[in-house]
Amino acid sequence: MQKNRKLIIVGDSAFAEIAYEYFVNDSEYDVVAFSVEQTYLKRDSLFGIPIVPFESLGRFYDIATHEVFVAVVYTKLNRLRTRLMKSAKQKGYKLASFISPHAFVWKNVKMEEHCFIFENNVVQPFVQLGNNVILWSGNHIGHHSVIQDNNFISSHVVISGYAEIGENSFLGVNATVTNNVKIGKDNWIGPGVTISKDTKPGALYGPYQTEPSRVTALRFFDVED
Repeated sequence: MQKNRKLIIVGDSAFAEIAYEYFVNDSEYDVVAFSVEQTYLKRDSLFGIPIVPFESLGRFYDIATHEVFVAVVYTKLNRLRTRLMKSAKQKGYKLASFISPHAFVWKNVKMEEHCFIFENNVVQPFVQLGNNVILWSGNHIGHHSVIQDNNFISSHVVISGYAEIGENSFLGVNATVTNNVKIGKDNWIGPGVTISKDTKPGALYGPYQTEPSRVTALRFFDVED
């Protein structure tokens, strides 16, 4: 694949490292730098590529020839990623997106800027993705659903048809949203939680956890050591 576009990744944590791998191996982007805010600049390079202060990014890399992706997770309900994304755009940089070639995204899906779709996602017909949406690995996004701006959908989440996910929300691993349900903005849906009715803005649904049986696994399977 020809590397005919230049990219700066904002961040230097685990997501930044993962984003680097995907952009380098499965996109037309040449990653030329990482960038973090001056306060958090603790090292000079990552993977042999320079890490530069975000505040002075324009001094190092021309806005006309470089694009930016902010590889930050759901910190403060996605506010940190959103702030840095907007700041990069205000500096004049075009915002990059990534769609894994190993994802299934139907041809009439509408997607705004600065999105990242990992491998094994299924995004069905007539889905709408807003700005700054992260779909981690292996999700099912059902037909006619809408995921609004600044959302983080973790892994193996099922969003059924005609659902709507309000902005600035997080859906944990194995969460399920049933048909025609609207998730309010600023929601945190914990791992394994099933949502079958509309939620209010700012709702928090903790992870579903079962209590362990009083009988141990060793006793149940009659294991003697």
